[in-house]
Amino acid sequence: MNPILDAHVLQTRRQLLGRSASALGAAALGTLLHEDTARGDSTANGGLPDLPHHFPKAKRVIYLLHNGAPSHVDLYDHKPRILEWHGKQIPDEVQGGRRLSTMTSGQTARPVLKPLAPLRPHGESGAWVSDLLPHTAAIVDDLCFIKSMHTDQVNHAPAITHFMTGFQRPGRPSMGAWLTYGLGSDTQELPGFVVMTSRDKEATCGQIFYDYYWGNGFLPSKYQGVKFRGVGDPVLYLSNPQGMSRAVRRGLLDDLARLNEIKLNEFGDPEIATRIAQYEMAYRMQASVPDLTDFSNEPQHILDMYGPDVTRTGSYAYNCLMARRLAERGVRFVQLMHAGWDQHRNLTTQLAIQCQDTDAPSAALVTDLKQRGLLDDTLIIWGGEFGRTPFLQGKIEDRARWGRDHHPYAFTIWMAGGGVQPGLTYGSSDDFAHNVAENPVSAHDLQATILHLLGIDHERLTYRFQGRHYRLTDIAGNVVGPVLA
Repeated sequence: MNPILDAHVLQTRRQLLGRSASALGAAALGTLLHEDTARGDSTANGGLPDLPHHFPKAKRVIYLLHNGAPSHVDLYDHKPRILEWHGKQIPDEVQGGRRLSTMTSGQTARPVLKPLAPLRPHGESGAWVSDLLPHTAAIVDDLCFIKSMHTDQVNHAPAITHFMTGFQRPGRPSMGAWLTYGLGSDTQELPGFVVMTSRDKEATCGQIFYDYYWGNGFLPSKYQGVKFRGVGDPVLYLSNPQGMSRAVRRGLLDDLARLNEIKLNEFGDPEIATRIAQYEMAYRMQASVPDLTDFSNEPQHILDMYGPDVTRTGSYAYNCLMARRLAERGVRFVQLMHAGWDQHRNLTTQLAIQCQDTDAPSAALVTDLKQRGLLDDTLIIWGGEFGRTPFLQGKIEDRARWGRDHHPYAFTIWMAGGGVQPGLTYGSSDDFAHNVAENPVSAHDLQATILHLLGIDHERLTYRFQGRHYRLTDIAGNVVGPVLA
């Protein structure tokens, strides 16, 4: 009897797989603890060795996701036919029996509703923008509008999940997780993937920010988004306990890393390596986050450009300025989510409020990055999970309760910087802004295009899980070539 040999022969499948990965785990730990040596001349922290696949136009992404779905009819998609048909039943052949949410599926009267404010052409490009968005209108020649977006998800959570993860059900990695997995990060002082959320001050929208919108799915958890809170410390437990100095914290983390290293060498579990990395990141963030959130060095004219809400922690304006500061510091993916656009019964009041709160900060972010020379390699995306119906939800005589229902069949987003063609309007909807009429763009097409701008072939960035290879674009998606600069 040889107890050592018997132990190896009788080990479980889990033990075999765990121990066989220990060499890889040790290498990962070495990279974490000796990053400067491991990186050599590269500035990237982590990432796959064969990426990028081609020369990237963008280094980073700021995704301004407007939960609840802004109304493309009221903001960007000018249609004279809608003005002519205001108050009349939308033609049956236009609506075509398409699926609606339960809020209007039983509504037989569907009168066309004109925009609440005039839309006008602006800039040399002549892009149409509502009078409710004067700051956005002033920068249209820096923007690339896609007016032929469409999706097959008619409710908020599945539609947002589809845009952010490539699938309508939770469980897959979000876009930011895919990018930090594939490309790594350009900073060691902050996470490579940061999330911030805000909502309308009136709290009219019941949309929930689910963690899986920025989750890592089946990727190691080190790739999940780090949410910066809108109240108190941006990250919980970042501050040292009272009486603990930074030197004491450093010694504690060193001892903890040695204990975790023992377990990592024993089991090779990548989540142990993640834990070591996250402790180290938290330690660095203790020094970097206070500087990040200190706006005292921002010139007054910059603060004024973002609007009066910029100093209110957790507001959309505050988060937009934070997004610029994160981009400056090398954060790969900033996901900024703002709720309040789900205007089923309060379009006549809440639409203007939402535009007032978000217009100046969105435009300021583009202008600010451009002035600093960062727009060329920073891709900004502005849009919702779908649009709003061109017909009324409610009764035409009850103006105070006018609204629009969810509309996935045609809507508008815009992008700026990062290798997209400025001053371009791509695609179009029909005369009622109801269906795509030309050059349809799906969520997967948008994802493929974003990855392409970052130097990634979307069909080649994959991860094997439960016996098959997955990718952000699932089994679809084509790069939208005409929007590329």
